[in-house]
Amino acid sequence: MGILNLTPDSFSDGGCYGSVTAAVERGLEMVQEGADIIDIGGESTQPEASRVNASEQLRRVLETIERLRERLPQDFPISIDTTLSEVAFQAINSGATMINDISAGRDDQEMLAVAASAGVLLVLMHMQGSPETMQRAPLYQDVVAEVMGFLQERVDVALEAGVKRENLILDPGIGFGKGREHNLQLLGSLQRMVEMGYPLLLGVSRKRFMGSICEIERPAQLLPATCASTTLGVMAGVRIFRVHDVWQNRQAADVAWAIRSVSM
Repeated sequence: MGILNLTPDSFSDGGCYGSVTAAVERGLEMVQEGADIIDIGGESTQPEASRVNASEQLRRVLETIERLRERLPQDFPISIDTTLSEVAFQAINSGATMINDISAGRDDQEMLAVAASAGVLLVLMHMQGSPETMQRAPLYQDVVAEVMGFLQERVDVALEAGVKRENLILDPGIGFGKGREHNLQLLGSLQRMVEMGYPLLLGVSRKRFMGSICEIERPAQLLPATCASTTLGVMAGVRIFRVHDVWQNRQAADVAWAIRSVSM
């Protein structure tokens, strides 16, 4: 899953695309590099980020979605990264085929109904708190059990709302309301989460907790660390990797998959 952030303030690539044309070209470039999904977002969810209303998100993302839909195969997945049902609804009408909701349907009570009605893929992610507050001393008794319990509860709610089981994807929310040790524990327990029976999405790309381990401050310099987490995820059975650096992580994933395949 290639990340296409159409925001001025995302932690790693905010403000990178000065025009719709530049954003579309980057999306197409990521497909050439091996992306199987393009994830488009109009709101930064980094720690302390302010929320962005639906009209502004739509202003940022709709034309890019429409133009990518015109230039990509009709069955190529385009994901809308939003917690707002209005944004998801209009993005789907413009060509998106997947919703990536970091609130797991909690921010907007209509989100699950939109996903169910449209019959699109839906990512449910764990987050403690909100982007504004999530990194203010996150606390868990057992982070793996609590994240898995939360995800199962949101699965049950989504199914009750009419979302098809085969359309659900789970995300443990690395870096969303977790300290470094919480993130490491979750990464060490990916296979347990895979065994819940739903495709698992892993979003670790350039995350700050890896910088604290490697003593690196610039997110763009965390490519090797990201590739290491991708390799780990493949071996654990993770199905989707949300990354900024597509071809590099694709290469890591392909080698890890070749190794995993001969040992299965």
